[in-house]
Amino acid sequence: MNKIFPSAAEALEGVVQDGQLMAVGGFGLCGIPEALIDALRDSGVKDLTVISNNAGVDGFGLGKLLETRQIKKMISSYVGENKEFERQYLAGELQLEFTPQGTLAEKLRAGGAGIPAFFTKTGVGTLVAEGKELREFDGQTYVMERSLVPEVSLVKAFRADKSGNLQFRLTARNFNPAVAMAGKICIVEVEEIVETGSMVPDQVHLPGIYVHRIVLNANPEKRIEKRTLSASAAVDPIAAKVEAQAVIALAAAVSTEELAVPKVDVSAASPTQPVKGA
Repeated sequence: MNKIFPSAAEALEGVVQDGQLMAVGGFGLCGIPEALIDALRDSGVKDLTVISNNAGVDGFGLGKLLETRQIKKMISSYVGENKEFERQYLAGELQLEFTPQGTLAEKLRAGGAGIPAFFTKTGVGTLVAEGKELREFDGQTYVMERSLVPEVSLVKAFRADKSGNLQFRLTARNFNPAVAMAGKICIVEVEEIVETGSMVPDQVHLPGIYVHRIVLNANPEKRIEKRTLSASAAVDPIAAKVEAQAVIALAAAVSTEELAVPKVDVSAASPTQPVKGA
């Protein structure tokens, strides 16, 4: 089955619906599926419950979906960079299930591994544990947490082959693999697509069995979430942006130098009709 779709909009077609539980990869603004988020906004689906480490920032990432009121509930571990999120939450317009970051990661990992629930000490004795089952193991109290199995996962990877085997880069490897594994349907946005078999097997970070659809976004914006500059000297914002982009490019080149493989021309991509559940 051909997993490659010509555009993000076509990759979402027939999959996303109102009221879905959806997981979106990324850590801050690093490793977010930018094109898929834009396509999701343009699709007009609403009443979404979104699982994500964060809620983006105003005007970028998941912040775009907050602005269009397409998200009714967030399941997150960090929401401190989005004023519109804060406004909606305090006004009672947005539901929030605030989750410790390690617990959120394990909820997704467990969901992908077929584990329905697990026990953790994190949150015991706090609001996090209210209404949840507590149990003692070896004299210590643990709280039971249910795993997360989203209907759709939107993921960002650096590279995919035609079978959907994935390679992640740097911080983008944080939540994205767990998000990909947890989703019943996984749609991945990548910067490169290569021939199946061209990746070194030991350098495949996630096997293609978890991936249903792939879309190429060769030039994502990769916006920097927050830049802190010294107040002691005048700073040229344009020069600072160029310098930051150069640092990112250098890190990317170093991290992928040994992984270079031929890219695939997807300009004429024409996906086959997906099988049920894909």
